[in-house]
Order: sequence, then C-alpha cells, then structure tokens
Amino acid sequence: MPWDLAAAVHFQVNQRAAGNGSLMRASTSAVHFAPAGREATMDAARRIAALTHGDRAAWEGTAIFHELARVTFENTDPLTALPDILALVHPDHRDRYAVVLAPDWHPDEATEFNGAVWPCLGSAVWALRTTTSFEDALRAAIDLGGDTDTVAAATGGLAGAYYGLDAIPAHWTQPLHVPLPGFDGQMLDLADLLDLAHRLGG
Repeated sequence: MPWDLAAAVHFQVNQRAAGNGSLMRASTSAVHFAPAGREATMDAARRIAALTHGDRAAWEGTAIFHELARVTFENTDPLTALPDILALVHPDHRDRYAVVLAPDWHPDEATEFNGAVWPCLGSAVWALRTTTSFEDALRAAIDLGGDTDTVAAATGGLAGAYYGLDAIPAHWTQPLHVPLPGFDGQMLDLADLLDLAHRLGG
C-alpha cells in the first residue's frame, strides 16, 4: 500500500496509532523546518508524523514539539509560548494536550502509559520545566521509567534547543560513534554529527 493509505488502514483496524515514535524522530525535522516559520513547521510535523501514525493525536503532538523547538531557536521561552501553541492544535486534541502541558501537571497524573504521544510530550515538557540544566532534564525524564528511550529523546530535543550544545556534558558527547548504514563500518563522531546538524538547519 502507499504509505499514507497504510497508516490510515492501520489506525482504522487497530484504533491504536498514537504512539510516541513520531516524537522520537522529530528533533531533526524541527531543526530543518524551523526557519520556515510557525505554519510551515507545524504542517511539516503533521505530515511527517502521518507517515507512520494514522492517529491525528500523534500529528498534533509532533506539531507542538516542532513549534516548541522553533520558538526556542528564536530566543522565546517555550514554556511561556505554550498557550499560543495550544491554540493552534486541532480542536479534537487540544484539551488532551492542555492537560499534560499545564504548569502544575506531573507525569504521575498521566492516565495513559508514556508510550502514548501526549503523556510522552507532557513528560518531556515537565522535565524541562522542573530542572535547570540539560543533564538534569535528561535524568528526570529517564527516572520516570516506562518508555524511557522516547521520553528522553523528546526531552533531549527540547532541552538541547533550550540550553544549547555547550550545556551537554562532554563525557556524553566525546564517546559518540554512530554507525552510518550502508557505508561499510564508517562511524560518525561528534564533529560529523555537528556538520549534519548545521546542514540540516540550512
């Protein structure tokens, strides 16, 4: 099936397609589309999420993530921008996200496992809101348990945009060695990844 039809059929059959995987991969697309402005970055997020997630809840969560990153790159506090961002969320999903992104929400109050997109995003924003460094935000996200890889990936994307590269501990970045698929053992180190990031941002 074409990708869009496959995602839609999966959702129709299973009624479960609001997983947080669309957030796990959203940092790179958020960087790429940020210069295009609010409407373009949120639209791109929805379209990219729809590649694999037929539930609009995943599209809206990814759109919120993109916009949080974009405003942060413009030196706007993403937490104070949340009410304006929520106003742009599809009405069918706005209330769900308003709950988990509220200033007084705690991940212990989640009514679903953080493998779902809205408690995952809520947990990432909570980790950013309740800590004062990149490292502490990541530790807080991981300590929540559950689907820690994706919650930490979303938190890392937001905290990275907020605190910047210099805030990431060197003992985390120096050992980086990412295999490049299809290139016979070639590894990407920090310098290679930074080059990719600069090219991604245009």
